Amino acid sequence: MRVTKEKLKDLIVSKLHRAGLTVDHAEGVADVLVHADARGVHSHGAMRVEYYAERIAKGGINNNPEFTFEKTGPCSAVFDGDNGAGHVAAKLAMDEAIKMAKENGIAVVGVRRIGHSGALSYFVQQAVNEDLIGISVCQSDPMVVPFGGAEPYYGTNPIAFAAPGQDGEHITFDMATTVQAWGKILHARSKNEPIPDTWAVDSNGEQTTDPFKVNALLPIAGPKGYGLMMMVDVLSGILLGLPFGNKVSSMYHDLTEHRNLGQLHIVINPAFFTGLGTFKESIAQTMQDLNNIKPAPGYKQVSYPGQRSAERERAYERDGIEIVDHIYEYLTSDVVHNNAYDNKSPFAK
Repeated sequence: MRVTKEKLKDLIVSKLHRAGLTVDHAEGVADVLVHADARGVHSHGAMRVEYYAERIAKGGINNNPEFTFEKTGPCSAVFDGDNGAGHVAAKLAMDEAIKMAKENGIAVVGVRRIGHSGALSYFVQQAVNEDLIGISVCQSDPMVVPFGGAEPYYGTNPIAFAAPGQDGEHITFDMATTVQAWGKILHARSKNEPIPDTWAVDSNGEQTTDPFKVNALLPIAGPKGYGLMMMVDVLSGILLGLPFGNKVSSMYHDLTEHRNLGQLHIVINPAFFTGLGTFKESIAQTMQDLNNIKPAPGYKQVSYPGQRSAERERAYERDGIEIVDHIYEYLTSDVVHNNAYDNKSPFAK
């Protein structure tokens, strides 16, 4: 099923508003979800709506949060999300970080006590749109075995980065510190497709291709990914005085409870360093250099980070966004949620 960005956003807003969010906050969440679907990251798009709707309806997301923003120094601040929709809190916190970076050259803003915030690429692109460098990291459920371990401790703990080039182009990446994000496995389940055997393990610790048998995820590059997810947990959890490691709340355990998650935005103003024009020119040169590298056998071209997502977004703008049929049917139905997620294992079917 293909739908326009505008129609998809309207459907999501309607469903989230019926679940209990204000229209403004429902629109804020929908912006992030549509952004993900439009770039082909369906694991963080419309397929998440029913989960959010159930959590909203059951009180696990504060429908009327009192956001607060406290500057703790010339370049640092803490945004408290009062356990409202993480997408909305993270967006507003990035807006504040952008203002600080424009004035002082750099900004570090912690976002504390929020719900799940979706695709981090949305927030770093806020910075890029203002000719700034954006970095964002956040916590997630403990569902990854540490290197050498047999049970989960950290989450997929993603990292996103973006930097502006010329003519509106930019480099960007948004990656989990696992071989693959949990949402990708959910997407495979939604399409009843197998996964590569390098993504996850089953209850016996054996690698599996069956997305329905996944019991834990694997870190990227063994100990290197393990170190990165630890770093993210320190920056977005311990640094903000929040639960950390395997104490981070489960996405599915009790949808009536607030999650108290953390996120950290870092924004850098190139004008305070090498100069904006020089910086953007060098980024553009980097993009061109990468495209001009001789491709390896089986590849047509070397793409710079974010290039294929941008190309996909342009194609979806022209042809409509592809949405799995049963997700579209849910979005257009009268059902708010099917009570499908509460008190489930994060790996539940």
